[in-house]
Amino acid sequence: MLHIPILRHGKPYESVDKTTIVHHATGEPVAQVSQANSGLISRDIHRMNYDVLEQFKVKELISMYKKAAEIFISGTVLIGDQKQDFDGYINTLSSTTGMPQTYCRTNAKKIHRTMDEVDQIIAGLTRGFDLSILDRGFGDDDGRMLSWYREAKTFGAILPSNSPGVHSLWIPAIALKTPIVLKPGREEPWSPLRIIQSFIAAGFPPEAFGFYPTDHGGSGVILSTVDRAMLFGDAGTTKMWAHDPRIELHGPGWSKVILGPDAAENWEQYVDLIAASIAANGGRSCINASAVYTPKNADKIAHAVAAKLAKVKALPANDPAAEVAAFANPTMAERMNGAIDAGLHIEGAKDVTQEIRGTPRLVKDGRLAWLLPTIIRCDKDHPLATKEYLFPFAAVIECPAEEIPEAIGQTLVGTVVSKDKKFIRACMAAGHIDRLNIGPIETFKLSWDQPHEGNLFNLLYRQRAFQLNLAEAELAAAFS
Repeated sequence: MLHIPILRHGKPYESVDKTTIVHHATGEPVAQVSQANSGLISRDIHRMNYDVLEQFKVKELISMYKKAAEIFISGTVLIGDQKQDFDGYINTLSSTTGMPQTYCRTNAKKIHRTMDEVDQIIAGLTRGFDLSILDRGFGDDDGRMLSWYREAKTFGAILPSNSPGVHSLWIPAIALKTPIVLKPGREEPWSPLRIIQSFIAAGFPPEAFGFYPTDHGGSGVILSTVDRAMLFGDAGTTKMWAHDPRIELHGPGWSKVILGPDAAENWEQYVDLIAASIAANGGRSCINASAVYTPKNADKIAHAVAAKLAKVKALPANDPAAEVAAFANPTMAERMNGAIDAGLHIEGAKDVTQEIRGTPRLVKDGRLAWLLPTIIRCDKDHPLATKEYLFPFAAVIECPAEEIPEAIGQTLVGTVVSKDKKFIRACMAAGHIDRLNIGPIETFKLSWDQPHEGNLFNLLYRQRAFQLNLAEAELAAAFS
């Protein structure tokens, strides 16, 4: 059986303690994964060579990314004790996560694009200043004397299993000269390990990479020991670290499509946009819409979107037409389904999709369990109005236009469809919208120069006040 090792400073390590990950449909073992204990993780982080990437200039690292990107998307790399090509990666990724292979390929292309276009991402994160400043620690940028230093000697990420596309968020850390410590999702070690091996094959020093499959306790050690980190998880997981400024949290997004008074009158032309925002990538991303707010025609909008999404069927992951993922853990699907049904027993909500489809939301077939797209029509104060799940799920809510900007609450991505200047200004003033799209833009469409949740550069680096009074010759001698 395939063995997936721990990577300690880039070197494979087999642990006595292992877990087995299985095929989501058959239950057959796919791989054994070595588990890192808390003591090992702590020792390794403290022994990392924090400056291993300082031997390179940022532009050199960015150039190496393009080679790593090509290896990731078309090369063969060593995964544990076996070689793996790209098709093998897609097959194993789908087998343990239940994600349709078509979505696995789409997410892999997103990862490739992140690696291949990291120069654009870094330019967006740094707002385009001369990157040689990061090599010297200071420099003149269009008449401004800037100085930055790397506050994060190590960077950690606690990763999920729900969507490989999230890896695009931590990948740029290497170009910013920061060694990384990764804890993969239980069912999804494939993407982070393939990315690491692609980096190493492209010439990055192995010592810059730590890969630690571990339990909850080990995750806590990573977060406590590294200088800066990203944490992916549900509201309960991220809440524990909500007041730690070292940790960038990626929990529920509560992203939304928001119709202004004018767009609500012409709602028919936005049905496709709303449905795509809800269901793209199987509804598994924090940038999928989990609510639609409109000042009128909510019943009609809910029915039209539900009718479109009710056509989605539960299909095997290798079916090219599959649009929703099977749950690798069927119990999770059952719990979600039960929570939604419990919410529907509270007055003020109905499942419009199920009325149209006429069949249950939860579909089970042996080990397999799917949750089919669900559109809830409810009041803004109903408990289901603020729920987010790992499948296409959204509430359609009618609310007076003047109340919408405040009523929507915390929102990762808010797509505001309107030409009403007063409504747009009110939405722009809403500080609880992290990423604001004005116009008919799907919630999942992002731009490299506009980080949608936090700023990795600001997490890793700190700007200092800086003055310089040296002659040119003295300067050359001091910093050559």
